[in-house]
Amino acid sequence: MRKWLMAILWLGANAVAAAPEVFVVKQAEGTPTVSVGGTVIPYKEVTLAAQLPGRVKFLAGIEGDAFKKGDLLVAIDDRELLAKRRALLAQIAAADAQLRNASMQFNREIFSPRSRSAMGGMGIPNLFDQMFTRPFESFVGERSQGVERSADLYSSGTQIEQARSAILRLQAELQALDSKLRDARSIAPFDGVIVRKFVEVGDTVQPGQPLLNYADVEYLQVEVDVPARLRPGLREGMMIHAELDVNHRRVPVRVAQIFPMADPQRHTVKVKFDLPQGVSEPGMYAKVLVPDFNAPARANPVIPASAIRYNGSLPAVYVLDEQDRPQLRLIRVGEALPGGLTTVLSGLRPGERILADPPAGVTANWSTQSKPQH
Repeated sequence: MRKWLMAILWLGANAVAAAPEVFVVKQAEGTPTVSVGGTVIPYKEVTLAAQLPGRVKFLAGIEGDAFKKGDLLVAIDDRELLAKRRALLAQIAAADAQLRNASMQFNREIFSPRSRSAMGGMGIPNLFDQMFTRPFESFVGERSQGVERSADLYSSGTQIEQARSAILRLQAELQALDSKLRDARSIAPFDGVIVRKFVEVGDTVQPGQPLLNYADVEYLQVEVDVPARLRPGLREGMMIHAELDVNHRRVPVRVAQIFPMADPQRHTVKVKFDLPQGVSEPGMYAKVLVPDFNAPARANPVIPASAIRYNGSLPAVYVLDEQDRPQLRLIRVGEALPGGLTTVLSGLRPGERILADPPAGVTANWSTQSKPQH
């Protein structure tokens, strides 16, 4: 008999402990919000494209592989460019030799003018020419050694300038060729991962053809086209909430950038929101709850999402009457709120009592002794 009494007391205690929680319907607080859909994007993303034609000879990895700033990602075959570079170096060496020779000829003209020794030699005709013919030509004005020397000096100086110009031209061609050699190698501009690759080793590419997408996925953002009427409710640095597509998780986001111009066709303003690290992945869908200060203050009641039961596709809750008997009532569900709450557009009034998490098998004859939770 004593054992039966203890069993009854134990069952009664557990029945009372298992009584569902009762929730008093409250009125929503705060500014109304509008759910605007957007896409999760990397903080930084670039598309590396081919700058010259050729064959891909090196590809660093596949999608998801991480690299550091300055790592080689893609290389195009540059053997032809290297051959042209060696030819240019040979031309520069030849032009440098011409410059040295022109400088030597200029110095020779200064110290041993050709105008005085053009006929050179110690023979009788040469001596006669130097001692009588040239002085007589200068005397009668048919020849001027000073003018001849000036012309020879000018010619030698011109050869020096031409040799220098040739070197400068070849050096410019070498710089342009080195630039093409750099363009044959795609270098990681920052720490990140390969998001998508468009080529494989051995592919032939043309200038402008995309090679791969490279992005910094450590920091993510949500890019949203916000209706223009909601733009006054946002400012840079402002903290609001976003709902992720995965598990409908709510996370805080920060307004990172508001574009200065609206789309003239759609009348929306592009806004970027910073996401916490590690909560999503690029390309996923997310909804941002943008405050709407133009809307009237909230008057809709809020209830726990766990209180809603679906009769087919119709949402309903168990409302307690004065005798604490549950009555099933259909409602119209609004937006989800932080803390596991949901707004009710119709079907409930603030102050009514409902079952916060009704168990299976609840009927109109069921009653509870639990106290309401405010």
